[in-house]
Amino acid sequence: FLLDLGITYLVLAGYPQYSEDEEYVLVDNKCKCVTVTSKFVPSKENPDEEILERNIRIIVPLKARENISDPLSPLRTTFVYSMTDLCKKCDPVEVELGGEIHQAQQSTSCEEPETCYTYNRDKCYTTTFPFLYHGETRHVKAALTPASCYAD
Repeated sequence: FLLDLGITYLVLAGYPQYSEDEEYVLVDNKCKCVTVTSKFVPSKENPDEEILERNIRIIVPLKARENISDPLSPLRTTFVYSMTDLCKKCDPVEVELGGEIHQAQQSTSCEEPETCYTYNRDKCYTTTFPFLYHGETRHVKAALTPASCYAD
């Protein structure tokens, strides 16, 4: 456990129990277009032994903009992938410690804004654009991901 200014952070490490030939998704970060999976496979050196194999699938979005909400921003040329950022979970959970309930997070960097390389379809993105109406230009707000911005 890490304690910082009265905030309790729960740090858990481990791996799930696997059955044969099953692959498990460890990370599915739609914001960075990354999926990390793992499964046990026979060792090449010793076929009687299994080793944990991790597969990292990265999709680089072509023509992604530096600011995804601004279609006029320059094209992104740098993509940065950090496993600690990909694996962070910022949703707080309740944990009982010493008979008391505490709010805990699995990451200590949740206040930092996340850089997205594409739209997270679960998040609402908007932009403003000039709209000419009866000879007058108005700046109108528009949803870039309408399905996540408006209730059914």
